[in-house]
Amino acid sequence: MGIRTSTITRIDTTARASKLVIAGDRVETSGLVANDCTADVAGQTRDVLAQLDELLARADVGREGLLRVQIWLADMQDFEAMNSVYDAWVGEQHQPARACVGAQLASADYLIEIQAWAQR
Repeated sequence: MGIRTSTITRIDTTARASKLVIAGDRVETSGLVANDCTADVAGQTRDVLAQLDELLARADVGREGLLRVQIWLADMQDFEAMNSVYDAWVGEQHQPARACVGAQLASADYLIEIQAWAQR
């Protein structure tokens, strides 16, 4: 076994997962879904990105520290509507690597799920 060189901090932990894990300069979120599942995909995207902003702030990292964003959509026909919100949020500088796939999410009420990796 190697020597551990950083402390791992887990934030908002449940029996199953942590919403945020910080290991040294590395920051990872769990999959984030909307709090308001009555909203359309644009509204759910705004909701999830606001949660992501809050978690990044708790880790003392801004959007410029994002390395990768993984997006799951329940319906790929929502791709453009999601992108209109995401593109405005991410801005024109510091875009992370990104993937977006269609997937059956844990609840039919969820239209989008986002997971992110960042570096402080």
